[in-house]
Amino acid sequence: MTAREIVDLIKKNSGITWNERSIRDTFKMGDPDAQVKGIATTMITTFDMLRRANQAGLNFVITHEDTWWNDPDVTKDLTADPLYLKKAEFIQKSGMVIWRNHDGMHAMKQDYTVTATLRAIGLKGGETSSMRAPVLPFPETTLGQFASQVKRVSGIRTIRCVGDPKAKVGKALFGPGYATPRMTPDTDVVIGGEQQEADGGFDNVEYVADAASLGIPKGLVMLGHVVSEQPGMEDFAKFLQTFIKGVPIEFVPAEEPFWT
Repeated sequence: MTAREIVDLIKKNSGITWNERSIRDTFKMGDPDAQVKGIATTMITTFDMLRRANQAGLNFVITHEDTWWNDPDVTKDLTADPLYLKKAEFIQKSGMVIWRNHDGMHAMKQDYTVTATLRAIGLKGGETSSMRAPVLPFPETTLGQFASQVKRVSGIRTIRCVGDPKAKVGKALFGPGYATPRMTPDTDVVIGGEQQEADGGFDNVEYVADAASLGIPKGLVMLGHVVSEQPGMEDFAKFLQTFIKGVPIEFVPAEEPFWT
């Protein structure tokens, strides 16, 4: 099959009305009519990820996030950038094809970026969640112990937390990537991918800091954008295997970017 034929199959099997006008869910590089030797799913198309996919013989990359360091993957200001030139040359010489599935995935009734990450961080009850997951209860513990559990269970290298580590918590609200939800009165801990520290629509960081000062148990756990959605691309690979036959399909993770 060609990359274009595989994309058509994905659209038919996603259970949604596909938004053909999406600026995200398009081919980013390579020949859509090239024969696919193998499919790699990933969170974001880093050079290191591309190199590993190529070594595994996977020439069609389905990525959730961008390839060219900006959301719409605009390259007109990058044509003289040596990093762009080297990355583009590698893709072309390797015969790779890159297609992004962002809006379509988030529109699915079961959003893998939500359900898979909830499982990866040890929260139960969100197995069929869409982008707007419900408030999920968990056995009461302290914020510090909860954050340590999230880090241990998921294998994440680094997370950022706000709030009193000794605060008792037992209800969590999760959103992937930039969809970090707003703290609500019935939520103890908000878990998200990333968010502005200040000057946003609602500043969870300042809100939780004030709650800690007033002795109100609230917490914020930030996983990082890549980490908060990456497990979903592994589940997406398993989804593809249910209707795409005869083509190797593998999850090739992007590397966790942050370290301390």
